[in-house]
Amino acid sequence: MSLKLGIPSKGRLQDKTIDWFAEHGITVQRTGSDREYAGQVLGVDNVELVLLSAGEIPKELAAGRIHLGVTGTDLVREKMGRWSDIVTEVEPLGFGRADLVLAVPDCWVDVTTVDDLDAAATQFRADHGFRLRIATKYHALVRSYLSKQGVADYQLVDSQGATEGTVKNLTAEMIADITSTGDTLHANGLRILSDGLILQSEATMYASKTADWDTEKQVVWQALAALCNWTEKPFV
Repeated sequence: MSLKLGIPSKGRLQDKTIDWFAEHGITVQRTGSDREYAGQVLGVDNVELVLLSAGEIPKELAAGRIHLGVTGTDLVREKMGRWSDIVTEVEPLGFGRADLVLAVPDCWVDVTTVDDLDAAATQFRADHGFRLRIATKYHALVRSYLSKQGVADYQLVDSQGATEGTVKNLTAEMIADITSTGDTLHANGLRILSDGLILQSEATMYASKTADWDTEKQVVWQALAALCNWTEKPFV
């Protein structure tokens, strides 16, 4: 059976991934129509291309259903509690960069740091009778970060849509979200806390430690590693 390589199924991440492989002498291409999730890898034998959403790739790596996958640092660390036991970080790929940040309304002039936020959260609960709401898709990462900072008087509100709009829509008091430039945050009257950087993310090649790395797969890995200058490997 072939080594399975998962890449994003569409968009800029897919295009950048294909370009990255091309720079290393490997052709990764879709086959069929744009609606078909099929493709092929040329330049290395016995590699099967699997097209998945970036959000699905961590799950497939964890289950061992794919051997290699390109996805964001943020998604791996959010979806895998002990990610380094499950996957090997083979190489950051240099694109898809974004920051997971804490952002508050511009009008909160006295809240510029996480320490200020801690005090504001305590006061908010005293004034309103419920905890300050933080809208986010990244519950595990945000909870871990705030715990390390000693902030406890808050609640996380799940947001799978336009997180930046939740404050204007009165469904949250502040947000934690991914941003590349900060422009969308500013457009929605939000400001990043000066020490509110939770995680710097970028597209990264990961290898599953739970997949079947039999002798045949290890040979394919070595061929890929030689072309891509990889030194990390998921098997001993």
